[in-house]
Amino acid sequence: MSFPAFDRWAIRFKPLSDRKNKVLIPRDLVMPDAPGRQLPAAAAATLREAADRIRAARSEGRPVICAFGAHAIKNGLGPVLIALMSEGWLTHLATNGAGIIHDWEIAFQGRTSEDVRENVAHGEFGIWQETGQYINLGLLVGAYEGLGYGQSIGALIAQEGLAIPDRTELRHTAEKLLSSDPDRAAAAADLLGVLAAADIPAGFLSVPHPFRRWSAQAAARELGVPFTGHPSIGHDIIYAHPWNNGGAVGRTGGRDFLTFAASVSRLEGGVYLSVGSAVMSPMIFEKSLSMSQNLALQRGVRISNHYILVVDIAESTWDWLKDGEPPADSPAYYLRYCKTFARMGGTMRYLRADNRDFFLGLLHDLGGR
Repeated sequence: MSFPAFDRWAIRFKPLSDRKNKVLIPRDLVMPDAPGRQLPAAAAATLREAADRIRAARSEGRPVICAFGAHAIKNGLGPVLIALMSEGWLTHLATNGAGIIHDWEIAFQGRTSEDVRENVAHGEFGIWQETGQYINLGLLVGAYEGLGYGQSIGALIAQEGLAIPDRTELRHTAEKLLSSDPDRAAAAADLLGVLAAADIPAGFLSVPHPFRRWSAQAAARELGVPFTGHPSIGHDIIYAHPWNNGGAVGRTGGRDFLTFAASVSRLEGGVYLSVGSAVMSPMIFEKSLSMSQNLALQRGVRISNHYILVVDIAESTWDWLKDGEPPADSPAYYLRYCKTFARMGGTMRYLRADNRDFFLGLLHDLGGR
């Protein structure tokens, strides 16, 4: 039995240039040399401890993984993240689907972040042509090329466009690889379907990104730093567009999860930063660490000497270090980003801070401006 599906082709999309945006570049950028606000004494001490652990990890060639929610990009922290990567402090960045979108919109038009309440009332929230077209097409092309989610959009930004294959070539590829490489054959078929439906010609599709120098994704691509995207189906505005393809989302997102897990597998002696991510970061980390621990134990070793810093603006009154896990009838038990990471071994700290103050303070403490 099948149920009726929503017809996305019937939606009337509007040009992105018509949208009012709350975040404007360069007004809202946080530059690396900006003066940071002073943190309370206890928070400042935790930040210094984290910086010391990062220095120690990098001196030994160990990874420093930073997973963050979309507000880090919305808050204009692209230049600070780029500086932390450029100076070698961050070896892997990870964000959710919204973080990918905000970074792309900044690179494409220098503006992002719409008024959700107002636009939902008018049936316009997320109904923007360029965001839906280019990100979905970028994922389709990336899936065909064997790229991950973040890498696909980073390439779109850095290259300022997409190489669109010939449809006849795609059809032959799908038929030829159906037995030997069914995943790539399916990716070819998915891309072919959208190219045919939208009548997109073969060749290089130029998509200028005049603000690409502020894109953390593009910078990561150029620096050779993994920048992984971890989407959830239906969570982001690109799912409203008819070019959205679950196969492309799954292929690129699945590759990025395995890239993330590979970084976590090297975390012994390293650092994991989880900044402003209530669900995505703890969820992908706990699975990745368990997978990595499984392989480590097969080699007769254990991942145990890792440092986890969780940063958010919510108050955490429970002392996870001293009192362990709270009982299930305590609201603290359901603070997922503390609950999960307190179970992950190693050393875990919680720092209450605005992500702008944290990232800027971290960069300054590490000696970069």
